[in-house]
Amino acid sequence: MKFNLVEDRDKLIVNIKNFDPTHIFECGQCFRWNSEEDFSFTGIAFGEILNVKKEDESIIFSNTNTDDFNDIWVEYFDLGRDYGKVKDKLSKDPILKEAVNFGSGIRILNQDPFETLISFIISANNGIPRIKKSIEIICERYGNYIGDYNEKSYYSFPTPEELSKVSMDELRECGVGFRDKYIYSAANMVANGEIDIYNIKNLPTNELRKELMKIPGVGPKVSDCIMLFSMEKHDAFPIDVWVKRVMEHFYLKEDTSLMKIQAYGQEKFKNLAGFAQQYLFYYARELGIGK
Repeated sequence: MKFNLVEDRDKLIVNIKNFDPTHIFECGQCFRWNSEEDFSFTGIAFGEILNVKKEDESIIFSNTNTDDFNDIWVEYFDLGRDYGKVKDKLSKDPILKEAVNFGSGIRILNQDPFETLISFIISANNGIPRIKKSIEIICERYGNYIGDYNEKSYYSFPTPEELSKVSMDELRECGVGFRDKYIYSAANMVANGEIDIYNIKNLPTNELRKELMKIPGVGPKVSDCIMLFSMEKHDAFPIDVWVKRVMEHFYLKEDTSLMKIQAYGQEKFKNLAGFAQQYLFYYARELGIGK
């Protein structure tokens, strides 16, 4: 897909439909993007620092250039996909139509699989501020310095090899709590080649889920998050408290098991289940839908 973009020193002005940074960065799929006073967001991915802001119909990408936009950010922000078609298909369901309209600028990010694995292990039974803080500390201590932007220093997420050298005691000092042993095991399994995190995405979704769940600390929800947010498995349907609430509120009876909710979501929304999940999650959490 070609984009109408204007390069102005270290920023790009790009016309992109169905793109809202607030919707993208606050729908539960990532933890290394933070809002700024000018309503932009700054984050780091694949070793690059980026600031993103929506102005009218344009998206302003700052601290980047055309080459990095084409090589990194087109893929990362899933810009090759026509989200208008995705939204049209999902909007045939009247409930999802409301959710789609509410979170109209959501896009599913294509993140680094190892970073996503560790981030969502940390996310289990945890609040977003604590998750973000723990990840930030891990990157500062064990990642590599990338550079400064707006008077803040940014660090890469450590590689599997780098993180595998960190003890459980050191991990616990990063604020991860009981998850220290899971992070330690996951990093070592990937570093030792027990789990080929970068080359298993081609497995069918159900097989891939089983492989990921061999990693301690990775259950059905975390595995589906990894598949959806870093492995392009758009038929995955992660269930957290908000998705459970909204599904029971609109589609299913109360106290439906997580397994049945997941099966229902995958069957109902098929290869668009992951997109449906993101719209429903953001809609439910922001409006406080369900008990």
